[in-house]
Amino acid sequence: MGRVHRRTVIQGLVVSAALGGCTQYPARRAEIPPSPTPTTRKPITGTAPTTRFAVRRNRLDLRRDDRPLPTTIWSPRAEGRYPLILFSHGLTASPDGYETLLTAWARAGFVVAAPAYPHTSSGVREFNPLDVLNQPADASYVITQLVSRGKHDRIAAAGHSAGGITTIGLFTSARDERLRAGVVLAGRQVVPSPFTGAEVPLLFVHGRRDKTVAYAEGRAAYDALTWPKALLTFPDGGHEATGDELDVVAATSTEFWRWSLYGDGAAKSRIARDAGQGGLATLSNRL
Repeated sequence: MGRVHRRTVIQGLVVSAALGGCTQYPARRAEIPPSPTPTTRKPITGTAPTTRFAVRRNRLDLRRDDRPLPTTIWSPRAEGRYPLILFSHGLTASPDGYETLLTAWARAGFVVAAPAYPHTSSGVREFNPLDVLNQPADASYVITQLVSRGKHDRIAAAGHSAGGITTIGLFTSARDERLRAGVVLAGRQVVPSPFTGAEVPLLFVHGRRDKTVAYAEGRAAYDALTWPKALLTFPDGGHEATGDELDVVAATSTEFWRWSLYGDGAAKSRIARDAGQGGLATLSNRL
């Protein structure tokens, strides 16, 4: 990594440590190299379950070398073959802080696995925002462990804030080719690497009044992507969606998952409908 490139990465990650504080990300957009010629993946076709499942929650104690990765799993309390979503938390956060959203996904027929990262999660003894660079490898490791334990052939990644950075990493510099879709919540791109690998759909979610990760930074990542994509924007939204805004995020992202992971065409047509409920958000839709 060159000196200028490394300085850009470090500056971005140090600023990201302001999660939960009042520091705003710089509005400057990183220069992102053009993406290589994309390849396409055969689309999935099917129908998502309409049942609202009861949800089971359990914990799996994983470790990648010297990196403990305790992982909370939300899953339907019913036998079946369900898609897997790997969720990454933000700085100083924990999987529990996202339980409302992750439970909503599990109720719709998805297994959601959320590791607590060793140097960025709540209560860690050695907090280090630069460790975000190592989290895509952690996420891929967790996916591998869960695939070895279950029957998951439709896999996606999602994350909030620094977890959004981690998620983008899984589609760029640390591409995991097993991923079929992604959701980036209030995230940005830190390492200026192109999106690579087979084209898969991504949903971005961001508030225009976000004082932690500037909307311009999230929009830059969206604009850099040439794959199928959508951007859900909350004009009055901040860094975290709560209340009615969270309901919109949950409904819109659930239909996105139903379409991208189950191949449910009817769900795709409902994405725009759910994004518009209550007039709280706008949707740029290029899916």
